[in-house]
Amino acid sequence: MCAERAQRLIMAIMLGLIMGLAASGWIAAAFILQLIMMIMLIVWALTNFCPSIFLLKKILPPCEWD
Repeated sequence: MCAERAQRLIMAIMLGLIMGLAASGWIAAAFILQLIMMIMLIVWALTNFCPSIFLLKKILPPCEWD
């Protein structure tokens, strides 16, 4: 597993968790988590720096794309 793929899997899991929280009635928690994800994606889009990939690269190797 490489850092970029792990980040995508974590993002998908987080979106599923947010959907589950919203469906369960935990709207405030779902809103806060969704807001955090949106802020991280905006930072990534504007600065080309993703905090989660930065942290994951300290644990996992970067992906080697063909």
